[in-house]
Amino acid sequence: MNNKELIISGHVFKSWAPSQYSIERRAIKHAFSILKMFTVKPLSNEKVTLQFQGESVSTKTMKDGYFNFRIPFDKPLTSGWYPCSVRCDYGKFNIVTNGEILKPHTGRYGIISDIDDTFLISHSSNIFKKLYVMLTQNIDKRKIFDDVPSHYQALSMAGLKDNNSFNSFFYVSSSEWNLYSFIVAIANKYRLPKAVVKLKKIKTGLGDFFFTGGGSHDHKFEKIKDIISFYPELDYVLLGDDSQKDPYLYERICKVFPKNIKAIYIRQTGNKPKEKVKSILKNVRSLNVKYLYFNNSSDAIAHSKDIGIIEK
Repeated sequence: MNNKELIISGHVFKSWAPSQYSIERRAIKHAFSILKMFTVKPLSNEKVTLQFQGESVSTKTMKDGYFNFRIPFDKPLTSGWYPCSVRCDYGKFNIVTNGEILKPHTGRYGIISDIDDTFLISHSSNIFKKLYVMLTQNIDKRKIFDDVPSHYQALSMAGLKDNNSFNSFFYVSSSEWNLYSFIVAIANKYRLPKAVVKLKKIKTGLGDFFFTGGGSHDHKFEKIKDIISFYPELDYVLLGDDSQKDPYLYERICKVFPKNIKAIYIRQTGNKPKEKVKSILKNVRSLNVKYLYFNNSSDAIAHSKDIGIIEK
């Protein structure tokens, strides 16, 4: 939400929603839960109604069960998270879910982070290892990189004096919407900043699971572009990794928004830096954007202090 418009999106399913499958089960039961998340049955052209701040607005779902409200809204609200609800009346069932809408603090930073291999150890460059980890490691076993919470929490408070304020976080990933609840649970487990989550189009067949996170990554570029266009008053810090296309996408973003990007952080996932990534980041520097190609988040924290984003 900004001062003129609010946006909220989601899905409606005939089957259980992916979030209804436990991510705490062990062994084969965990694998079963993950696979079931990718065999959902969406409801198309169903009426959904948004309730927010006394407003009631209805629309209908798309073919894949997706709905997206974009509503003119200029009611003055202070910055923060605000509750909302979405209802779908399907036959004899009244499906109601509660969510939250963010109004960011103005004049501060926006933090946009990838997920897989940026903060969550996922092995994205090796599809077989990635699938093995997804199917065999439940929420209790999945790990994030050391010092990520410290860095992200510091970025959340960067440039702010009021302890009740925070910079807005956005998690933008090539993972599909099927994994939304798992991603939120990981963020909560490791006390990462609360964020708006932007994911890839939902998958509805078991065969799609074997290509999870793959294909074109242009959707990430479009989602990041939409975020910055929606909140053009913010300076942005972009965090990604070198396992897929983040450096290329972030370079494009810098070219489109030459005054909005404060810094870029790219995690090195292999044994040595990639020469193509180093070349891209040198070009980013020529656009007056600070960057760090790093192994350890402790180095990223030190860099953020050195360039004045977070306090020493």
